[in-house]
Amino acid sequence: MSEHNSSLQRGLKNRHIQLIAMGGAIGTGLFLGAGHIIPQAGPSIILGYAIGGLIAFLIMRHLGEMIVEEPVAGSFSHFAYKYWGKFAGFLTGWNYWVLYILVAMSELTAVGKYVNYWWPDVPVWASVFFFFLIVSAINLLNVKFYGEAEFWLSIIKVVAVISMIVFGAYLLLTADIGSTATITNLWAQGGFFPHGFDGLFYMLAFIMFAFGGIELIGMTAAEADNPQKNIPKAINQVVWRILIFYVLALAILLSLVPWNQLQFGSADNLDKSPFVMIFSQMGIHWAAHLLNFIILTAALSVYNSGMYANSRMLFSLAEQGNAPKMFAKTNKQGTPINASLFSSLLIFSCVVLNFFFEDTLKHLVYIIVGILVLNWAMISITHIRFKQQMIKLGKTTSFPALFYPVTNYIVLAFVAVIFFVMAKQGFEYAVILLPIWTIAMFGIYKVLKPSSPSLK
Repeated sequence: MSEHNSSLQRGLKNRHIQLIAMGGAIGTGLFLGAGHIIPQAGPSIILGYAIGGLIAFLIMRHLGEMIVEEPVAGSFSHFAYKYWGKFAGFLTGWNYWVLYILVAMSELTAVGKYVNYWWPDVPVWASVFFFFLIVSAINLLNVKFYGEAEFWLSIIKVVAVISMIVFGAYLLLTADIGSTATITNLWAQGGFFPHGFDGLFYMLAFIMFAFGGIELIGMTAAEADNPQKNIPKAINQVVWRILIFYVLALAILLSLVPWNQLQFGSADNLDKSPFVMIFSQMGIHWAAHLLNFIILTAALSVYNSGMYANSRMLFSLAEQGNAPKMFAKTNKQGTPINASLFSSLLIFSCVVLNFFFEDTLKHLVYIIVGILVLNWAMISITHIRFKQQMIKLGKTTSFPALFYPVTNYIVLAFVAVIFFVMAKQGFEYAVILLPIWTIAMFGIYKVLKPSSPSLK
């Protein structure tokens, strides 16, 4: 396979972009994560996901204005480098790359556990290795293969949630008088806020974890067909997807059975998923097997997207001069082959870790949330710098963010709240690690003194 300096190819069609964006809004945070939040927040989890969805949408509009104006690889790392400064681009890019190395490792680990639900005798490492080979092969081929894989993985998730909503609505509308299935379950069992507003407030960090990956659409800009048209369309539909897939789904499901009749355990336990518990309590016992298939699909989707995001971010860092130039090379199909292989090899360490220390990666969620929220803050700050430059040049953008700069400061205030919640809820070390990590990255930046090409 010959390698040469070329550019990424625009092989992602509108349907790919739409489903990548949609898939980014649906993951294990909905199917499993809600089981950790409902006992603390009760029905107010619905409001929590609505708030989280609004913040995610505002962040996407900040990012969207920049990527529609300049559809390049690396997304917000490129913009941080260009409009904020060289170290900002260095830090943002490597933050995101490390984030998705960790996300890919944790999701790949989860895949093995979901396979064990059906075949407990299959070693986790064997399942991990099998899917590692498949997803790595997909990401080493033309970007169209990634787009098709993510399209169909997302289709499964979307159809599953819509089916649950329709079936749940049918059960609710056809329930007999005196049945436990009634919309009054949303406020009859201790109120909408059964543990007060604090019950919801201290679950915000877990809620926001569910929206991690929604910014992935920014990574597709350099390979999207007609990005000026397709990306705004996908971003503007984010808010409706969240209303349907999170708010409506949970409103219907929590109407079927009183929330306080559900006995939750570990969020890692499939049988403790609110979706499985509600349908099982209504006598639909095959729900666990169906959900296991859906969650396995969701985990593979996140892993597949993590591999894609890692390679494209590393490619962009190399173009900026913030990573070795070898990672800026693409093959004749337009795939950043070296960046893909290097990221894959690091993720491969997950197989080794699972073979020797099966539970090593289970606590990665704490670090992932911290880096994720930090990246969101940097997107909004970068957007402020971008807008200042556009205003200075007297330039009007085609897809302006909503209510600049008010929404930027709303996002930054919300991020500060999330850090506070994390510190209060046992995530202290993740919060403390962030400034240490930033200082360490600054030291690395100064020592390496990466080259600094001018970005047009």
